[in-house]
Order: sequence, then structure tokens, then C-alpha cells
Amino acid sequence: MKTNAMRILESLSMPYEVHTYQFDEDHLDAIHAAKSAGLDPERVFKTIVMRNSENQIFVFCLPAEFEISMKKARALTGSRDIDLIKQSEMLALTGYIRGGCSPLGMKRHYPTFIEETALLEDTIYVSGGQRGLQLEVRPEDLRMAAEARFADFT
Repeated sequence: MKTNAMRILESLSMPYEVHTYQFDEDHLDAIHAAKSAGLDPERVFKTIVMRNSENQIFVFCLPAEFEISMKKARALTGSRDIDLIKQSEMLALTGYIRGGCSPLGMKRHYPTFIEETALLEDTIYVSGGQRGLQLEVRPEDLRMAAEARFADFT
């Protein structure tokens, strides 16, 4: 079954590999996904969606074991205040659910940032748009497909 993320990569003639795994409803975090799929957690990138005080939405893609620096996120987005969106808003805003949120193929395009450490890897893994599905892509291909930019925000 093709996901929106796969369709986007294919429409741009960008290579990717699919990695599937058994997900656990009680452990939907990226570290658990990496371990379940037998993938290096340093190369599995989670997708975090945030909103600033002006109601603007931003997407951050970062390694599973990393955390976003709120100070750097505010500076990067020019925001006075920024915080995670509520889980109850995820589907309506992105078209995805927790544990299956991809930086590709959201309902709308939001400013997207990929942690610059991605450039240290030949390929990274991001959610394919559903739980239990990771896509292996080149960082530059992800940047172009997501219309994103690399930045330091961890």
C-alpha cells in the first residue's frame, strides 16, 4: 500500500526503501520504533509539530534520541513562544496520528526544519505516514521533498 509520503518521493523520482515493523500501541515513540525495526536510533528521525503564539504551525524532524531546544526553536521560527500541539489536534492539522506522522504529505505544507546532523548520514529514516512504517531516504532528498531546510535546533 502506498502512502502519501511514498507517492511524493516517487513523483520526484527520489529513491527510498521501506522498513516495516510491529508497532506497540503503548510505545509509539521513535526510540521504540527504531529498536522494533532493528534500525540505528541515531538515524531514525521523529517528526514533531509545534505551534507558536501567533497560531503558526511548524514541523521539526530530528533524531529519535534528541530533544528540541525551545530557545533555538523560537529563534529559528521568529516566535516569542512555541509549544507542542495537542495530540488531539494532530490528525486535523497533519492528516497523521501519533506514531505515524511523516514530514512528507501533510494536509497542508508547514515550514519544516530538519536537524542538520542529518547531513552526517548517507540515509536517514522517517515515518512513512503510518505506524509500523519507516522510509529510508537521503537527507537532501527529504529536504527537497518536504520543502524543508536544515537547521540546528537541538
